Amino acid sequence: MPIIKTEKLTHIYSVGTPFERVALRDVDFDVEKGEYLAIIGHTGSGKSTFIQHLNGLLTPTSGKVFYNDRDIQESKEWKRQIRFHVGIVFQYPEYQLFENTLYEDIAFGPKNMGLHESLIHERVIEAAGFARIDETLLNKSPFELSGGLKRRAAIAGVIAMHPQVLILDEPTAGLDPRGKAEIINNINEYRQAHGATIIMVTHSMEEAAKNADRIVIFEQGNIAMDGTPSEVFAKSDLLNEMNLSAPQATLIAQKLGEMGLELDGSIYTITQLRTAINTLRNKRNEQ
Repeated sequence: MPIIKTEKLTHIYSVGTPFERVALRDVDFDVEKGEYLAIIGHTGSGKSTFIQHLNGLLTPTSGKVFYNDRDIQESKEWKRQIRFHVGIVFQYPEYQLFENTLYEDIAFGPKNMGLHESLIHERVIEAAGFARIDETLLNKSPFELSGGLKRRAAIAGVIAMHPQVLILDEPTAGLDPRGKAEIINNINEYRQAHGATIIMVTHSMEEAAKNADRIVIFEQGNIAMDGTPSEVFAKSDLLNEMNLSAPQATLIAQKLGEMGLELDGSIYTITQLRTAINTLRNKRNEQ
């Protein structure tokens, strides 16, 4: 049974006005517990509107969203509970920090859950550990921290609630390569520790290729492609039609293939490309 499922999910902004706009139309979707899913699409494709339905921040114009086979719009109290099970980290989440200390910011979600003070403290320390935040920083103002630390602190505030589904909208946007790697590692460690489902919205084909079990591509308010990285990136012609590009490793492998090198067509990471080239070199050396 999928942990989250949508049926004919449709969202129309400004219904009945001259500004009416269909953002999502009849989207059928599901994701399994523990799956790492990447969502890709151009600005305006519907992906950000879509993820806000998954924990009830937006209400469908029509269609339904289910968490563990239960309609999340069933009642106000259930929808409130859903937000503890399905956590969303928005793009540039550091701008959402607002408490006097970093400790209070991370503790905000667990407090709203009504947890005992001792358990709140345990959650804060655990989440700070996942986010690689030194405990000596917890009494500092979040506004004194570097950009990368603020980003990790905002993510820690969501994972302190122990969501079973963690949704991240462009979590590495604007970070340097080291900062990006740290954030991705934090996400992977949380997933491994809690068996959580990860849904990551990203513009980076490389990030999707390296981390995701499955990729969903949105276009014009619906799902245009859905499959494993190798399945999606093998359809480079379709990606080009949507003005999207396969990862650099895939493009290099395709070029080498056009030059006569016999490389696996499902290459989509630098590690796979390096391994394929080394294997081919070894074969030729043996001949």
